[in-house]
Amino acid sequence: MAYHPGAIPVDPHSAFTHLKNYPIDGGLVDGPVYGSIYKSLIGIQLKDADEYADWQSDLAVYHDDYGDYSTNEPTMDGTASLIYLLAAKEAESSKDPSPSERGLGVRSFSYSHGAVIRGDSTKKNIALVFTGHEFAEGRDVVADILKKEKVKASFFFTGDYYRNSYYKKSIQQLVKEGHYLGAHSDKHLLYCDWNKRDSLLVTKKQFRFDLADNYTAMARHGIDVKKAICFLPPYEWYNDSIAKWTGELQLQLINFTPGTKSNADYTWPGLPNYLNSEKIYQSIVQYEGSSPSGLNGFMLLVHLGTDPRRPDHLYAWLGALIRRLRSEGYQFQRVDELLGQ
Repeated sequence: MAYHPGAIPVDPHSAFTHLKNYPIDGGLVDGPVYGSIYKSLIGIQLKDADEYADWQSDLAVYHDDYGDYSTNEPTMDGTASLIYLLAAKEAESSKDPSPSERGLGVRSFSYSHGAVIRGDSTKKNIALVFTGHEFAEGRDVVADILKKEKVKASFFFTGDYYRNSYYKKSIQQLVKEGHYLGAHSDKHLLYCDWNKRDSLLVTKKQFRFDLADNYTAMARHGIDVKKAICFLPPYEWYNDSIAKWTGELQLQLINFTPGTKSNADYTWPGLPNYLNSEKIYQSIVQYEGSSPSGLNGFMLLVHLGTDPRRPDHLYAWLGALIRRLRSEGYQFQRVDELLGQ
């Protein structure tokens, strides 16, 4: 059979994806099978259009489709499933959780480079996450919408933001209304290279002092720092070393859940990745409708302010988004609630 250059299985399936809405990132995948074998199997019916139709032949076929268990079977057979289960159990029993892990139900979550990036994907809970540093023109708009919709959200500010007297009143209002307030670094440092993620741009000492200053600024607003263990890194960019250093401080590194394009709301015309707010809103709605687990367990990021060159703002769509997701059965939680603190 002719092979489509660069094609790999992009949507692995198992019973978990359909019975429990549990996303899987990969697995052992069968290759092409003889067409005669495929045609003789009982119960096979493609669930989606065959994207490889132009390359199939009577001799051999391959489908990246849940309905064809003969050519896309991520667990191969019961033996492989059992080996995976036993290995996972062994790792679970032998692992000594970090202090932050003991405070969170981490094993049911999704991770990237040591940070929690998603809560339980089997439950229709979602956390709205806002960050603030230099720009925050949307702070009052966001606060008013959340109050009107009776939603508790999570805000991660830099030390510079917490110390800015211009924002003092709005910070106090967020505390009073029961939102989660956390750390976002003191000076909004870039921790690692954009292109070489494993290349640190800060030392451990610099990281610790900067984060300590951030928490000191939080404490001056009456925020109980012992209950604000979730830390969202500046630029939403970090690596395994940053995650390790965070854990050593008995804090939990988190980041927004990828998949939608909500984090592109900082862009402005002229940037190659610019997206207007309507397109971002539609990307969220589209992802929710097309992903097997929707936005379950999502930490959905929205920037509290943007560069003045951006003509529109995603936070202006916040009310419509909340009502849309509520109609789909989602419950809004703070990050500490989402992560089971």
